[in-house]
Amino acid sequence: MRIAFTHNLRLTDSEDEAEFDSVETVDAIAAGLRAGGHEVEKIEVTGPASRLAARIESYGPDLIFNSAEGRRGRAREAFYPALFEELGFPYTGSDAYVLTVTLDKWLTKLVLAKRGIDTVRGRLITPDDFRRMRDPGTLDLALPVIVKPNYEGSSKGIADDAVVRDARALADLLPRALRAYPNGVLVEEFVPGIDVTVPFLEGRGDEGVLLPVDYIVEPPARSRFNLYDYRLKSAESNKVQVRCPPEQPRDVVSRLRSISKMAARVLGIRDIGRIDFRIGEDGRIYLLEVNALPSLEPGASLFAATAREGLDYAETLHAIVESAAKRQGLVVKPGARRRRPADPLRIGFTFNVKRVDPKAGNDSEAEYDAPETIDAIREALEGYGQVTLLEADAELPRLLMETPVDLVFNIAEGVAGRNREAAVPALCELMGIPYTGSDAATLSIALDKALSKRVLLQHGILTAEFQVMETGRERLSSKLKFPLIVKPNQEGSSKGVSASASVVDDEEALRSVVRELIDRYRQPALIEVYIPGREFTVGLLGDRRPRVLPPMEILFKDKSNQRPVYDFQIKQEWEKHVSYQCPAQLSPAELKAIERVCRETFAALDCRDVARVDLRVTPKGDIYVIEVNPLPGLTPGYSDLCLIASAAGIEYRTLIGEILEGGLKRLREKRREAKTEARIEAKTETKSETRSAEVRPLPAPPVVSPGNGGAAGNGGAAGNGGAAGNGGERTPAPTVANGTLPSTPGPE
Repeated sequence: MRIAFTHNLRLTDSEDEAEFDSVETVDAIAAGLRAGGHEVEKIEVTGPASRLAARIESYGPDLIFNSAEGRRGRAREAFYPALFEELGFPYTGSDAYVLTVTLDKWLTKLVLAKRGIDTVRGRLITPDDFRRMRDPGTLDLALPVIVKPNYEGSSKGIADDAVVRDARALADLLPRALRAYPNGVLVEEFVPGIDVTVPFLEGRGDEGVLLPVDYIVEPPARSRFNLYDYRLKSAESNKVQVRCPPEQPRDVVSRLRSISKMAARVLGIRDIGRIDFRIGEDGRIYLLEVNALPSLEPGASLFAATAREGLDYAETLHAIVESAAKRQGLVVKPGARRRRPADPLRIGFTFNVKRVDPKAGNDSEAEYDAPETIDAIREALEGYGQVTLLEADAELPRLLMETPVDLVFNIAEGVAGRNREAAVPALCELMGIPYTGSDAATLSIALDKALSKRVLLQHGILTAEFQVMETGRERLSSKLKFPLIVKPNQEGSSKGVSASASVVDDEEALRSVVRELIDRYRQPALIEVYIPGREFTVGLLGDRRPRVLPPMEILFKDKSNQRPVYDFQIKQEWEKHVSYQCPAQLSPAELKAIERVCRETFAALDCRDVARVDLRVTPKGDIYVIEVNPLPGLTPGYSDLCLIASAAGIEYRTLIGEILEGGLKRLREKRREAKTEARIEAKTETKSETRSAEVRPLPAPPVVSPGNGGAAGNGGAAGNGGAAGNGGERTPAPTVANGTLPSTPGPE
């Protein structure tokens, strides 16, 4: 089967991403699905829903394997299944209604309590409830109580300090908990005992209910109240083992499974789930919560239980697929491949190929792509359609006219001039062919460093003070303070930038470098204030609301160099000079600030589909945009964007697919517009034919004597319906002069 695997990727250790899947888990799930003979496309759901919908529609899966949790809101888990249903794609797991109910712990317990299932006594408290309380320490509950978020999973907010023993401590804790979780917190009577979970896998076990699982925690790591809390689920998960079945009497195990069957049936759990319990010291069983979107991390409780059923990790995933497929009438044939549609997408791939080795010192083709890169992109694109290679040289206009393509995937850098990167987009627009990436205007502006800096400054985005010199004899601006860095104004790939020569400390050295660059590159030189600090590069994917990938920091190995530059030579032999850290080590506040600047930069220049923003962050925390590249390199395992994508768990083929999606979106818009125009034209023709059929010849006009003004008053020639009345051209009326008609009409 053709499977789209939708997920949220966990890139940080913050609690905000606690429910997301790690890179290792995402890779394990994808590998497990592929082991079942399925074709798998990993789709990270972060970003605008329109982009996610477009990606799914363009991929056209037989089934969506969903583990996406959503980022915010009380219905965040339900959003994706609702979207899949709207798009008409079958998916694994419970529907939007079930996910909404089960994410709400309080509502789940109300529903199940009506069926006689024991739950711990508690109360849901919202900020409005708290403001109305006279005494927050008294909630008509027996102390001690535990305070936990009502709409969170992965034990977020649960720890020993969430258990309070007296009213004063409860009154102190509640406002803090509500500030952290403003959707509401659940206050429950605390039950001393142990945590046990019962996994659910439809089609296996007893009506989907598997054997219970408990947790064995290393003694030094145990919680004071024996909670399976957030710390043990995240930071110290290596100190916890799962055990199936638990060391419980047979009647307790039997009751756990019986209650779980009822809960799954009442709530309508499908394919996969988990029911969590607390067994009190007196043996009483209390249902804590139901998780309809449980973790699929290798080693999770589900896989301990399925191992007892004789299933390994990949077989368990296949059982989920099998259950969803059966429910939706799909046939699962392991190893079978979906046939390509009769009319595959026709992709024209425009590029400039590198024929000169830059390591020899010749940087004339530094921005072009090596044959290996061209091959890698072509192979990735072939997963989405039929690819035609189109080198962007003087023959490209003719080739585009002769080659039928639906859209163009563009990485062409152009041949000459400051608008060279704009040549292919402009040509595509002239010929009406949708294409990937930014348009001609954005590419022209971004290639002109000085012009792009002016645009950024207009939008309030920090960039270094600068000046452009066209001859090297211009007066140096008083705003520029040494040290300064000099570079060609209209080049990429760090062409003309050298750590040893480009950073200057005096005017004599400055003018020498400026003249050299002007002579060599035949273009103005850009002079900037050198910005000290940490250097980052950030990739963005998308359109109006782009997805910001994790920042990558460039770490210079030569610590004695106080003014490092990520120059052309370093990029050729990067292993000697730099190392890369992605995600970069940043505080949450620093990360948000960098993401904000990158989004604003992307928007200021009207970038589309893909871009890379290079930044310097000063010791004071000021963020300066050094450069924007809306046509970044795509060499696998080498280009900055590819390294960033890899660190973010995005496979190379998926990265190419995400960029391609922009062109596909514009192709769909073009086809919709064409259909709309065709419908309008068809309606217009139908109305015209109907109108023509209804037209009848008008009676002959009365004879008008010269001089009575009658021709004008009666409509004369125009009024007789003549040619105009028969659908032909309208005959102009004779000119009236002194109230008389000329005997013969004059020329028009």
